[in-house]
Amino acid sequence: MHQLRGKFIVFDGPEGSGKSTQTQLLKTALESEGLQVLTVRDPGATRIGEQIRTILLNPLHREMAMRCEMLLYMASRAQMIVEMIQPALDAGQVVLCDRFVSSTLAYQLGGDGLTSEEIRAVAQIAIRGRWPDLTLVLDMPTEKSMSRVKRPLDRIEQRPIEYHQRVRANYLALAEADPTYRLISADNDPKVVHAEILAAVKALANRG
Repeated sequence: MHQLRGKFIVFDGPEGSGKSTQTQLLKTALESEGLQVLTVRDPGATRIGEQIRTILLNPLHREMAMRCEMLLYMASRAQMIVEMIQPALDAGQVVLCDRFVSSTLAYQLGGDGLTSEEIRAVAQIAIRGRWPDLTLVLDMPTEKSMSRVKRPLDRIEQRPIEYHQRVRANYLALAEADPTYRLISADNDPKVVHAEILAAVKALANRG
């Protein structure tokens, strides 16, 4: 597992799919192997990023245009890369990130005519070309994942179920098209999900 030093791993998927739980389980497993692990959330993690997160998720900001939404997410990532992610990777830590550009490619794709090419072009600038080494997409039926959210819904979560179904379809398409993605069925016991995640991470380690 020492080959994971300096690797960047993202957990992504719909709300309620267990990303936070699985991030912590993987963090514990990697630290037991002697690795140093940094966990961050997107948007957020930095002082500036957390302020951007508050703006993005506030239900009062219903007038926000999709292109503005996309650019705010990218701004948060730009700060997080410079302030937290890249320094940790350079120091040989494993970085586990709850959401990243993959979220924008699922949630904002098609809104206001946004294309995948546009999103990726802006992301390339924001993250300085440091794409994740592995993106774990936790998948489950939309209705079930949304029913797991017990707190008040944020601005994006309040969108119609049809929107969230399109988001899931976008995730599935991303996972099928990109070899750095791994689709994980989250509709299982957390221990089973964790075992599948560990297998994917070990495969990354074996690739060096």
